Amino acid sequence: MRAAGCVFAEEEAAMILDAAGPGASGGLVDRMVERRRTGEPLEHVVGWAAFGGLRIAVGPGVFVPRRRTEFLLEQALRVGRDAAVVVDLCCGAGPLATALAVRLPRAELHAADIDPVQTAYARRNLALFADRASVHEGDLYDALPAVLRGRVELLVANAPYVPCDAIATLPAEARDHEPVLSLDGGPDGLAAQRRVADGALDWLAPGGHLLVETSERQAPLTRGVFAAAGLDARVVECEERDASVVVARRAPVDEGERAAPTGDGLSTEWAGC
Repeated sequence: MRAAGCVFAEEEAAMILDAAGPGASGGLVDRMVERRRTGEPLEHVVGWAAFGGLRIAVGPGVFVPRRRTEFLLEQALRVGRDAAVVVDLCCGAGPLATALAVRLPRAELHAADIDPVQTAYARRNLALFADRASVHEGDLYDALPAVLRGRVELLVANAPYVPCDAIATLPAEARDHEPVLSLDGGPDGLAAQRRVADGALDWLAPGGHLLVETSERQAPLTRGVFAAAGLDARVVECEERDASVVVARRAPVDEGERAAPTGDGLSTEWAGC
């Protein structure tokens, strides 16, 4: 594995042995090592990814949660710690939804993705919370039960934000092994985020928050998209994890009213991370 370019070959080998289990045949271990040696993500090989202190089940054809997305989780908990209804759009295997389910024990959770391979993993990861967590398959808000309209107090969406022309420059692990729908954000990387913003006022409760991950370069553009959609929006950044999150909020007005956002919607802040 080291000869194949695995920088942390010893640590990865230990993880493979652990995943194979005691008494595993040499053939099984050899196949797992070969999968990793030929470029398959380690998380796909061992069957899990670390996220928010949890082991999230993943496998071939599934987007692997990034460490930077833990910053999105932290910001969601900061503004939505009392949220009763939580939605995770573009949920993938459900790392955000699962971590939120653990930390918000009284919340009703809904996770949605258009990819059936990923929603199958999301159901697996959320199985312990089946009494209050549901996984839906479909295109963004179309996947959600109509009864949630206007009731969502915390909405997170790790929507794809890689410009389509930049996908070829991604590491091979992502480019060759993760679903393109989880990566491709359209010509400028904002296509999915625009659609999330366009529907936000219909689905958010008054005072509800919407948070998305983006890049440092795109953050001002994403913030502008959300402000144009009628939301107060600000950017929060974590230099250590190279993470940028846009935090948007629907004005806390009576149900059905739509008020102009307060402030300029253009603030940026650095969070301790």
